Amino acid sequence: MLGLILIYWIGKFFYQLAKDNNQNKWLFAILGIAVFYVTQFVFAIVLVFLNEFGVTNVDLEGIGINIIAIPIGFIGCYLFYLLLQKSWKKNKIDVSENIQYIGSSDED
Repeated sequence: MLGLILIYWIGKFFYQLAKDNNQNKWLFAILGIAVFYVTQFVFAIVLVFLNEFGVTNVDLEGIGINIIAIPIGFIGCYLFYLLLQKSWKKNKIDVSENIQYIGSSDED
């Protein structure tokens, strides 16, 4: 049940960001959810390698790794959210600045 709530909220935030910036809403909602799970997966792989080489001693059985991986997934989502937001804000054209030039020639 908790997983469904997380998917809903992550998708909602990315959907709203894409909607505010005139991007494909559903694509970025699904991409945000995918980033959440991919970040968790990469973290788990890194943790397994660290355990194999004796750097860490985390119990990989049970709920412990899940409790650690959820915040890591949120961090990955948040960084991706900030990246998209910054990129789209930089490329956004302010219509109010350019509206006075509609209909005028380039020679004016």
